[in-house]
Amino acid sequence: MTNFWEQLKNPILALAPMAGVTDIAFRQMCKHFGADVIYTEFASTDALVYKSKKTLEIIHYENSEKPVVVQIFGNKPEMFQQAGKILESLGFDGIDINFGCPAYKVVRHGGGVSLMKEPARCAELVHALTEAVSIPVSIKIRASIKKNSSAKKIKCTGDHGFIEGTLMKDPTDTGVANDLDEITAVDLVTHIKKYSVAALMLHARSFERPFDGVPNLEIVKKVRTIWDRVLLYNGGVTTPEIARDMIEKTNADGVGIARGAWGKPWLFQQTKEFLQTGTYTKFTEAKIKQTMLRHAEIVFAHKGQRGLVELRKHLSWYVKGWNDAKQLRDKLVRINTIEEIKKILS
Repeated sequence: MTNFWEQLKNPILALAPMAGVTDIAFRQMCKHFGADVIYTEFASTDALVYKSKKTLEIIHYENSEKPVVVQIFGNKPEMFQQAGKILESLGFDGIDINFGCPAYKVVRHGGGVSLMKEPARCAELVHALTEAVSIPVSIKIRASIKKNSSAKKIKCTGDHGFIEGTLMKDPTDTGVANDLDEITAVDLVTHIKKYSVAALMLHARSFERPFDGVPNLEIVKKVRTIWDRVLLYNGGVTTPEIARDMIEKTNADGVGIARGAWGKPWLFQQTKEFLQTGTYTKFTEAKIKQTMLRHAEIVFAHKGQRGLVELRKHLSWYVKGWNDAKQLRDKLVRINTIEEIKKILS
């Protein structure tokens, strides 16, 4: 089967997977604004094998999103194989393994970034999946994790508020890997590079400082020297300028944009424009309002009124920085219909 990664032109702009954010409507918004690759929210391999209706709904996609990559997490090789075959039959263009998620509910069950402590086990999972499917397999990892890290539920402060995640035993850690007690992305890549992995997205922050640590560009550069396939930089890409700088500084093939696209799905369009011309078009409040309504219409078409409730957080992100943002947010977090959104924005 064709490896779509090989057909993409650099620099590649990917919508990184985000639980509770990259649903079908947000994915379509980002695709509309130029995202080259779309990732779904992550799905449990166990849930897929047991045919969880909720999980299948989360990863449902439309052909307009292609190429679309489904991200999975788990820790059992046999479940990876079974889930992989199910996903291939559903027509996904690729499958991504999550070795980078710091979320408590994932880490405490031995999934996500906690697996980085065991590079050999990660390699076993990669091998199992690549043997089971013919579509390209990719992985998402972090810069590092301390060997003695253990999950603890916290609220992590990010660019857009508080996000549930994990924090480890050393809350003063800067996020930069620099000692022998850590497993780094280099260690993991060394173990898995012999398998047919098509692409790698590397979040340049550590497990211990998952959202606000200092990005470790040196780790990304080191990975680049041993990884000759697609490498996407991830972590703190919130402007076209940052995207350009990270690509230039790390020699990555592109970037994975995550929280930077919250309330700004047009960041993909601006980044492409900036990389090509050195400038980009700013979005006016009028354009943003049009975008909000388009997003709401797509959500409603797929999820009905329930989707509009889920959309409330997106609407709040859209108006960030406006002079009347607080007043608008207070109203937008209570909407139940598209008509209410139109009235608030009028």
